[in-house]
Amino acid sequence: MSEFSEILISVEQKIVKLVEKKQELQSKNDLLTNELKKSEELIKKQVLEIQNLKSEVESLKIVSSLLGSEENKRDTKLKINSLIREIDYCIAQLSD
Repeated sequence: MSEFSEILISVEQKIVKLVEKKQELQSKNDLLTNELKKSEELIKKQVLEIQNLKSEVESLKIVSSLLGSEENKRDTKLKINSLIREIDYCIAQLSD
């Protein structure tokens, strides 16, 4: 019976250690889950900010081209010609 008691005590100790380890791992898992959520939120904010900045850069390129900067002179001429064609088309539509 003594051997059986020792085995039972050993199994009991191992179960206690396993429960403690499980709790420790669960705690780490919770921390990592929270960290992951925070990281995902940060990524979403950064993606939105990148989209806004790209839009702003595109707007600035258009404004710069319309203002006739030396770098974009050709683009400015093409844009002006395109706008003139659109205006002519609108006038023609109104005339009919």
